[in-house]
Amino acid sequence: MTQALTVDHLTAHYGTTKVLEDLSLAVGAGELVSLLGASGCGKTTTLRLIAGFLEPTSGTITLGGRDLTRLPAYKRDIGLVFQNYALFPHLSVRDNVAFGLKQRRIATAERNKRAAAMLERVGLAPLADRLPGALSGGQKQRVALARALVIEPPLLMFDEPLSNLDAKLRIDMRVEIRQLQRANGTTSVYVTHDQEEAFSISDRVAIMNARRIMQFDTPEVLYQKPANAFVARFVGFENLIPMKVTSREAGKVVALAPGGDALTFSEERFGPIPDDFVLGARPDGLAVTADPNAQGIPVTLGLRTYLGRAYQYQCESPAGPLLANGPLSQPLEPGATARLVPVVDQCCVLRGE
Repeated sequence: MTQALTVDHLTAHYGTTKVLEDLSLAVGAGELVSLLGASGCGKTTTLRLIAGFLEPTSGTITLGGRDLTRLPAYKRDIGLVFQNYALFPHLSVRDNVAFGLKQRRIATAERNKRAAAMLERVGLAPLADRLPGALSGGQKQRVALARALVIEPPLLMFDEPLSNLDAKLRIDMRVEIRQLQRANGTTSVYVTHDQEEAFSISDRVAIMNARRIMQFDTPEVLYQKPANAFVARFVGFENLIPMKVTSREAGKVVALAPGGDALTFSEERFGPIPDDFVLGARPDGLAVTADPNAQGIPVTLGLRTYLGRAYQYQCESPAGPLLANGPLSQPLEPGATARLVPVVDQCCVLRGE
């Protein structure tokens, strides 16, 4: 894949406070990559550095082979879509969309033609003469998207663009954004704190924490094979169980959890498994059973919660507190003893924890 955007060993400070640390990122041509994480993780700082609103302490930023690191923001030719839309309230929808073309000294007839075509693509042609104050939130975001796309930028960046919209509209808009981005083939970086949004819209996702990228991969790999405990918890592996290998034979590994029975893992599925590892499991990955002979981890059941599709139990075990789901057909009472049987195909193996 041809790399369009390359961020290499980027570090940045606000005053004496380090806000980004040795971050590297490569985005392929036409790819949509999301920066995902909680507030303060460094994702918006990364966007501001790429856009030119901040200057890095060290590192480089290149776009299409062009060094942007010390270039002023207005010379970077990057399209931006903001959370608060950033529309000019006194300009019509048409003039808002055409604004970037006017700044680039495109002739009036040509910019009106291009603005009209882009408004048609985002479904707002009938509203071309309205002011932003007469639009809904979703319509304003479409105008902002059209304004960013119409200049045909080599890079399009989104800063939490759907945060101000209600849940249903957010789903509709992320589908529209993805369709337009794919149709245009525009290389894009998308900043969000919403995991579902990032996974649904992106080719790859960079999960960030404490000013660093913790893992950068496709949504499928992140969801199924997290690289470390932080990413595992982030994508829903709420149970992290320490395991110790007791035997190995022909790619089959037998390991014990604290107080638990022997469990078998395939290195064909999980890759090489060290003598000490952590088993990550979502609540669905630990099946609750009252069968005292089941191979698993002994627990005492605590609070039971009805989820609609299952009961969820807070459990106390020799491995610490665990969260597991059981069938609606066999509810168990809090205080009862049970066993948790890992559904191995729904678990992950974390190394070096």
